[in-house]
Amino acid sequence: MSVVVVLHEPQGIVNIAAVVRLMKNFGLRDLRLVNPAEYDTHRIEGIAHQTGDVLRRVAVFDRLDAALADCTHVVGLSARGRAAKRTVQSPREAAHEILDAAGSGLVCLLLGREDKGLSNTALDRCHRMVTIPTNPEHPSLNLGHAFGLIAYELFLARGHTPPSKQPRKTAPPVRHESLELLFADARAALEAIEFFKTTNPDIVMRTVRDLVHRTPLDERETKLVRAMCLEVVRFLERRGVRS
Repeated sequence: MSVVVVLHEPQGIVNIAAVVRLMKNFGLRDLRLVNPAEYDTHRIEGIAHQTGDVLRRVAVFDRLDAALADCTHVVGLSARGRAAKRTVQSPREAAHEILDAAGSGLVCLLLGREDKGLSNTALDRCHRMVTIPTNPEHPSLNLGHAFGLIAYELFLARGHTPPSKQPRKTAPPVRHESLELLFADARAALEAIEFFKTTNPDIVMRTVRDLVHRTPLDERETKLVRAMCLEVVRFLERRGVRS
């Protein structure tokens, strides 16, 4: 993907490390720094582990225009409202347009200093501005947090979905026969504890059926619940409560 990240005058090495880590997380490879207050690849990699491949591609510039020279589309991230009229979007709105622009040239994601953000002069270089909606009483986000949101939206726009943890063991869908055995065992367990003393058993069991059907259980889970019901009955029998 033809997207480069440019940090204009970053002040803290921890924030640079946060951006590097997020680039690694979301598949971005090229970082440019303009007049960083401090820059030490060894320290950064100590904070953002296993990011050496990203750090080896970092380029440092002394002027913003030099860092943007080969870019065809520049997107500035800013939390502050500006008097000048500018095209402003949220990260989600901008993500697909950024990818479209990256299909024909190099797109820059431009972020400013942690304390001041991007100056109006820097924003003059931008084709559009991205602002993250936040509490208006405290609109400014940490540099890493702000970059993480736009990087995540780009990641999703490229067709990636967050991985979900798969169960250690999979089980087939539950069969009708197994469910009927479960309902019978559940009824026996409820009878054993005298749950139906003042309640119609058929009405209660219809509710149990509806609850199970809405879950739904797989074959392994059904066996587990059956075993619990059976153990209730056996426990009471061992205690002589029920014969």
